Amino acid sequence: MIELLELLKSFDDIKAVNHVSLSIKDGEVFGLVGTNGAGKSTLLRIMAGVIKPDGGVVCVDNRAVYDNPEVKRDIFYISDDQYFLPNSTPEEMADYYEGIYPSFDKLKFLKLCGGFGIDVKRKISSFSKGMKKQVSILLGICAGTKYILCDETFDGLDPVVRQGVKSLFAAEISDRGLTPVIASHNLRELEDICDHIGLLHKGGVILSEDLGDMKVRMQKVQCVFASSDDEAKALEDMNVLIHEKRGRLHTITIRGEREEVEAAFKRGNPIFFEVLPLSLEEIFISETEVVGYDIRKFVLG
Repeated sequence: MIELLELLKSFDDIKAVNHVSLSIKDGEVFGLVGTNGAGKSTLLRIMAGVIKPDGGVVCVDNRAVYDNPEVKRDIFYISDDQYFLPNSTPEEMADYYEGIYPSFDKLKFLKLCGGFGIDVKRKISSFSKGMKKQVSILLGICAGTKYILCDETFDGLDPVVRQGVKSLFAAEISDRGLTPVIASHNLRELEDICDHIGLLHKGGVILSEDLGDMKVRMQKVQCVFASSDDEAKALEDMNVLIHEKRGRLHTITIRGEREEVEAAFKRGNPIFFEVLPLSLEEIFISETEVVGYDIRKFVLG
Protein backbone atom coordinates (compact mmCIF):
# COMPACT_ATOMS: atom_id res chain seq x y z
CA MET A 1 0.00 0.00 0.00
CA ILE A 2 1.10 3.56 -0.73
CA GLU A 3 0.20 6.10 1.94
CA LEU A 4 0.54 9.86 1.55
CA LEU A 5 0.34 11.68 4.85
CA GLU A 6 -0.12 15.48 4.96
CA LEU A 7 2.26 16.16 2.07
CA LEU A 8 3.43 19.72 1.48
CA LYS A 9 5.53 21.11 -1.35
CA SER A 10 6.01 24.72 -2.42
CA PHE A 11 8.03 26.34 -5.16
CA ASP A 12 8.70 29.92 -4.06
CA ASP A 13 5.21 31.26 -3.24
CA ILE A 14 3.33 28.53 -5.15
CA LYS A 15 1.85 25.69 -3.10
CA ALA A 16 2.10 22.80 -5.55
CA VAL A 17 1.01 20.20 -2.98
CA ASN A 18 -1.04 21.35 -0.02
CA HIS A 19 -1.77 18.92 2.85
CA VAL A 20 -2.41 15.93 0.58
CA SER A 21 -3.32 12.63 2.24
CA LEU A 22 -4.23 9.57 0.16
CA SER A 23 -4.19 5.79 0.46
CA ILE A 24 -3.58 3.62 -2.60
CA LYS A 25 -4.43 -0.04 -2.15
CA ASP A 26 -2.41 -2.84 -3.70
CA GLY A 27 -3.72 -4.32 -6.95
CA GLU A 28 -6.00 -1.42 -7.88
CA VAL A 29 -5.58 1.09 -10.68
CA PHE A 30 -5.50 4.53 -9.11
CA GLY A 31 -6.29 7.48 -11.38
CA LEU A 32 -4.98 10.90 -10.45
CA VAL A 33 -6.89 13.71 -12.14
CA GLY A 34 -6.98 17.43 -11.62
CA THR A 35 -7.16 20.92 -13.00
CA ASN A 36 -4.15 22.46 -14.74
CA GLY A 37 -1.49 23.20 -12.14
CA ALA A 38 -3.25 21.04 -9.55
CA GLY A 39 0.01 19.36 -8.55
CA LYS A 40 -0.37 15.92 -10.16
CA SER A 41 3.16 15.73 -11.59
CA THR A 42 4.73 17.11 -8.42
CA LEU A 43 2.80 14.57 -6.35
CA LEU A 44 4.03 11.68 -8.52
CA ARG A 45 7.64 12.87 -8.19
CA ILE A 46 7.28 12.97 -4.42
CA MET A 47 5.75 9.47 -4.43
CA ALA A 48 8.68 8.23 -6.53
CA GLY A 49 11.19 9.82 -4.15
CA VAL A 50 12.52 12.10 -6.91
CA ILE A 51 11.90 15.25 -4.89
CA LYS A 52 11.65 15.77 -1.15
CA PRO A 53 8.42 17.13 0.34
CA ASP A 54 8.57 20.19 2.55
CA GLY A 55 6.36 18.37 5.01
CA GLY A 56 4.59 15.05 5.47
CA VAL A 57 5.74 11.64 4.32
CA VAL A 58 5.16 9.01 1.63
CA CYS A 59 5.25 5.42 2.84
CA VAL A 60 5.29 2.30 0.70
CA ASP A 61 4.40 -0.79 2.72
CA ASN A 62 5.12 1.19 5.90
CA ARG A 63 8.55 2.33 4.68
CA ALA A 64 9.42 5.97 3.90
CA VAL A 65 10.31 6.46 0.23
CA TYR A 66 12.59 9.48 0.12
CA ASP A 67 16.32 8.69 0.26
CA ASN A 68 15.56 4.96 0.58
CA PRO A 69 17.01 2.92 -2.35
CA GLU A 70 15.49 -0.33 -1.10
CA VAL A 71 11.96 1.05 -1.32
CA LYS A 72 12.63 2.72 -4.68
CA ARG A 73 13.35 -0.71 -6.18
CA ASP A 74 9.63 -1.40 -5.76
CA ILE A 75 8.69 1.72 -7.77
CA PHE A 76 9.07 2.58 -11.45
CA TYR A 77 8.33 6.19 -12.40
CA ILE A 78 7.44 7.24 -15.96
CA SER A 79 7.52 11.02 -16.31
CA ASP A 80 5.61 12.97 -18.93
CA ASP A 81 9.02 14.02 -20.30
CA GLN A 82 10.90 10.73 -20.59
CA TYR A 83 14.66 10.69 -20.07
CA PHE A 84 16.92 8.18 -21.78
CA LEU A 85 20.70 7.87 -21.73
CA PRO A 86 22.26 9.92 -24.57
CA ASN A 87 22.35 8.05 -27.90
CA SER A 88 20.94 4.93 -26.25
CA THR A 89 18.82 2.22 -27.85
CA PRO A 90 15.90 0.39 -26.19
CA GLU A 91 18.16 -2.64 -25.69
CA GLU A 92 20.82 -0.51 -23.98
CA MET A 93 18.17 1.04 -21.71
CA ALA A 94 17.04 -2.47 -20.81
CA ASP A 95 20.65 -3.32 -19.87
CA TYR A 96 20.79 -0.17 -17.74
CA TYR A 97 17.57 -0.93 -15.84
CA GLU A 98 18.58 -4.56 -15.45
CA GLY A 99 21.38 -3.29 -13.20
CA ILE A 100 18.94 -1.25 -11.08
CA TYR A 101 15.89 -3.48 -10.74
CA PRO A 102 16.64 -7.06 -9.61
CA SER A 103 13.44 -8.40 -11.18
CA PHE A 104 13.92 -6.75 -14.58
CA ASP A 105 13.00 -9.23 -17.33
CA LYS A 106 15.02 -8.36 -20.44
CA LEU A 107 13.73 -11.26 -22.52
CA LYS A 108 10.17 -10.16 -21.85
CA PHE A 109 11.10 -6.59 -22.79
CA LEU A 110 12.60 -7.66 -26.12
CA LYS A 111 9.57 -9.80 -26.87
CA LEU A 112 7.14 -6.97 -26.09
CA CYS A 113 9.16 -4.53 -28.20
CA GLY A 114 8.83 -6.96 -31.09
CA GLY A 115 5.09 -7.13 -30.56
CA PHE A 116 4.83 -3.33 -30.59
CA GLY A 117 7.05 -3.04 -33.68
CA ILE A 118 9.91 -1.29 -31.86
CA ASP A 119 13.45 -1.75 -33.22
CA VAL A 120 15.50 -2.35 -30.07
CA LYS A 121 18.79 -1.46 -31.79
CA ARG A 122 17.62 1.91 -33.16
CA LYS A 123 18.57 5.09 -31.28
CA ILE A 124 15.66 6.29 -29.14
CA SER A 125 16.45 9.90 -30.06
CA SER A 126 15.12 9.13 -33.56
CA PHE A 127 11.77 7.86 -32.20
CA SER A 128 8.52 9.80 -32.23
CA LYS A 129 6.98 11.01 -28.97
CA GLY A 130 4.55 8.08 -28.99
CA MET A 131 7.29 5.52 -29.58
CA LYS A 132 9.39 6.98 -26.75
CA LYS A 133 6.37 6.68 -24.47
CA GLN A 134 5.93 3.05 -25.54
CA VAL A 135 9.56 2.27 -24.67
CA SER A 136 9.14 3.88 -21.22
CA ILE A 137 5.98 1.92 -20.52
CA LEU A 138 7.50 -1.40 -21.60
CA LEU A 139 10.62 -0.74 -19.50
CA GLY A 140 8.34 -0.01 -16.54
CA ILE A 141 6.28 -3.15 -16.98
CA CYS A 142 9.36 -5.34 -17.37
CA ALA A 143 11.10 -3.84 -14.33
CA GLY A 144 9.01 -6.20 -12.20
CA THR A 145 8.26 -3.53 -9.60
CA LYS A 146 5.22 -3.65 -7.37
CA TYR A 147 4.21 -0.08 -8.24
CA ILE A 148 4.36 1.89 -11.48
CA LEU A 149 3.75 5.66 -11.46
CA CYS A 150 2.69 7.06 -14.82
CA ASP A 151 2.42 10.74 -15.76
CA GLU A 152 0.18 11.20 -18.84
CA THR A 153 0.65 7.56 -19.84
CA PHE A 154 -1.60 7.59 -22.88
CA ASP A 155 -0.50 10.94 -24.30
CA GLY A 156 0.85 10.48 -27.83
CA LEU A 157 -0.28 6.86 -28.19
CA ASP A 158 -2.55 5.83 -31.02
CA PRO A 159 -5.82 3.99 -30.18
CA VAL A 160 -4.42 0.52 -30.95
CA VAL A 161 -1.34 1.01 -28.78
CA ARG A 162 -3.45 2.51 -25.97
CA GLN A 163 -5.58 -0.61 -25.93
CA GLY A 164 -2.46 -2.76 -25.95
CA VAL A 165 -1.02 -0.90 -22.96
CA LYS A 166 -4.29 -1.28 -21.05
CA SER A 167 -4.24 -5.01 -21.75
CA LEU A 168 -0.65 -5.23 -20.47
CA PHE A 169 -1.59 -3.42 -17.27
CA ALA A 170 -4.57 -5.73 -16.77
CA ALA A 171 -2.40 -8.84 -17.27
CA GLU A 172 0.28 -7.59 -14.85
CA ILE A 173 -2.34 -6.73 -12.22
CA SER A 174 -3.84 -10.21 -12.55
CA ASP A 175 -0.55 -12.13 -12.73
CA ARG A 176 1.57 -10.40 -10.09
CA GLY A 177 -0.52 -7.72 -8.38
CA LEU A 178 0.98 -4.67 -10.09
CA THR A 179 -0.42 -1.38 -8.79
CA PRO A 180 -0.46 1.40 -11.41
CA VAL A 181 -0.95 5.03 -10.41
CA ILE A 182 -1.89 7.03 -13.51
CA ALA A 183 -2.06 10.82 -13.71
CA SER A 184 -3.84 12.04 -16.81
CA HIS A 185 -5.96 14.77 -18.38
CA ASN A 186 -7.64 12.13 -20.55
CA LEU A 187 -10.56 11.30 -18.30
CA ARG A 188 -12.19 8.94 -20.78
CA GLU A 189 -9.06 6.79 -20.84
CA LEU A 190 -8.95 6.67 -17.04
CA GLU A 191 -12.61 5.78 -16.85
CA ASP A 192 -11.93 2.62 -18.86
CA ILE A 193 -9.15 1.34 -16.62
CA CYS A 194 -9.28 2.89 -13.13
CA ASP A 195 -10.81 1.45 -9.97
CA HIS A 196 -10.25 4.51 -7.79
CA ILE A 197 -9.98 8.23 -8.53
CA GLY A 198 -8.21 10.99 -6.65
CA LEU A 199 -9.24 14.50 -7.71
CA LEU A 200 -6.81 17.37 -7.11
CA HIS A 201 -7.40 21.11 -7.28
CA LYS A 202 -4.87 23.83 -6.37
CA GLY A 203 -2.59 21.34 -4.67
CA GLY A 204 -5.28 19.81 -2.47
CA VAL A 205 -7.52 16.75 -2.63
CA ILE A 206 -11.17 17.43 -3.45
CA LEU A 207 -12.10 13.78 -3.20
CA SER A 208 -10.67 10.27 -3.29
CA GLU A 209 -13.24 7.59 -3.99
CA ASP A 210 -13.98 4.33 -5.74
CA LEU A 211 -15.10 5.21 -9.27
CA GLY A 212 -18.18 3.03 -9.06
CA ASP A 213 -19.24 4.55 -5.74
CA MET A 214 -18.60 8.03 -7.11
CA LYS A 215 -21.05 7.43 -9.95
CA VAL A 216 -23.66 5.94 -7.63
CA ARG A 217 -23.59 9.01 -5.37
CA MET A 218 -24.09 11.59 -8.09
CA GLN A 219 -27.00 11.79 -10.52
CA LYS A 220 -27.73 13.74 -13.69
CA VAL A 221 -31.42 14.42 -14.30
CA GLN A 222 -33.14 15.80 -17.39
CA CYS A 223 -36.67 16.99 -16.79
CA VAL A 224 -39.52 19.34 -17.70
CA PHE A 225 -41.68 20.99 -15.02
CA ALA A 226 -45.22 22.31 -15.42
CA SER A 227 -44.49 25.25 -13.12
CA SER A 228 -41.81 26.91 -10.99
CA ASP A 229 -43.64 25.66 -7.89
CA ASP A 230 -43.21 22.05 -9.06
CA GLU A 231 -39.53 22.75 -9.70
CA ALA A 232 -39.11 24.11 -6.18
CA LYS A 233 -40.81 21.04 -4.67
CA ALA A 234 -38.56 18.65 -6.61
CA LEU A 235 -35.33 20.44 -5.68
CA GLU A 236 -36.20 21.13 -2.05
CA ASP A 237 -33.39 19.86 0.22
CA MET A 238 -31.49 18.49 -2.82
CA ASN A 239 -27.72 19.05 -3.07
CA VAL A 240 -27.69 20.61 -6.53
CA LEU A 241 -24.22 20.95 -8.08
CA ILE A 242 -25.13 22.18 -11.57
CA HIS A 243 -28.48 23.42 -12.89
CA GLU A 244 -28.78 24.34 -16.56
CA LYS A 245 -31.93 25.26 -18.46
CA ARG A 246 -32.58 25.39 -22.19
CA GLY A 247 -36.11 26.39 -22.94
CA ARG A 248 -38.24 24.21 -20.68
CA LEU A 249 -35.66 21.41 -20.45
CA HIS A 250 -33.69 21.31 -17.20
CA THR A 251 -30.40 19.41 -16.87
CA ILE A 252 -29.50 19.08 -13.20
CA THR A 253 -26.53 17.38 -11.54
CA ILE A 254 -27.28 16.37 -7.96
CA ARG A 255 -25.24 14.73 -5.24
CA GLY A 256 -27.28 11.89 -3.78
CA GLU A 257 -28.44 8.30 -4.18
CA ARG A 258 -30.59 7.49 -7.20
CA GLU A 259 -33.59 6.39 -5.11
CA GLU A 260 -33.51 9.63 -3.11
CA VAL A 261 -33.35 11.76 -6.25
CA GLU A 262 -36.14 9.84 -8.00
CA ALA A 263 -38.41 10.20 -4.95
CA ALA A 264 -37.76 13.95 -4.82
CA PHE A 265 -38.63 14.48 -8.47
CA LYS A 266 -41.78 12.40 -8.22
CA ARG A 267 -42.80 14.73 -5.39
CA GLY A 268 -42.45 17.64 -7.82
CA ASN A 269 -44.69 15.84 -10.34
CA PRO A 270 -42.67 16.78 -13.45
CA ILE A 271 -44.14 16.40 -16.92
CA PHE A 272 -41.05 14.34 -17.79
CA PHE A 273 -37.84 13.26 -16.05
CA GLU A 274 -35.10 10.67 -16.46
CA VAL A 275 -31.90 9.88 -14.60
CA LEU A 276 -28.89 9.63 -16.91
CA PRO A 277 -25.47 8.02 -16.31
CA LEU A 278 -22.61 10.39 -15.49
CA SER A 279 -19.19 10.09 -17.13
CA LEU A 280 -15.98 10.72 -15.20
CA GLU A 281 -15.57 13.92 -17.22
CA GLU A 282 -18.96 15.17 -16.03
CA ILE A 283 -18.12 14.29 -12.43
CA PHE A 284 -14.83 16.18 -12.77
CA ILE A 285 -16.61 19.27 -14.12
CA SER A 286 -19.27 19.12 -11.41
CA GLU A 287 -16.82 18.75 -8.54
CA THR A 288 -14.44 21.45 -9.76
CA GLU A 289 -17.26 23.93 -10.42
CA VAL A 290 -18.22 23.55 -6.76
CA VAL A 291 -14.76 24.82 -5.76
CA GLY A 292 -14.87 27.68 -8.27
CA TYR A 293 -13.19 26.20 -11.35
CA ASP A 294 -15.88 27.02 -13.90
CA ILE A 295 -15.26 27.00 -17.65
CA ARG A 296 -17.86 29.76 -18.08
CA LYS A 297 -15.55 32.13 -16.24
CA PHE A 298 -12.92 31.65 -18.96
CA VAL A 299 -15.40 31.97 -21.82
CA LEU A 300 -17.49 34.84 -20.48
CA GLY A 301 -14.89 36.56 -18.36
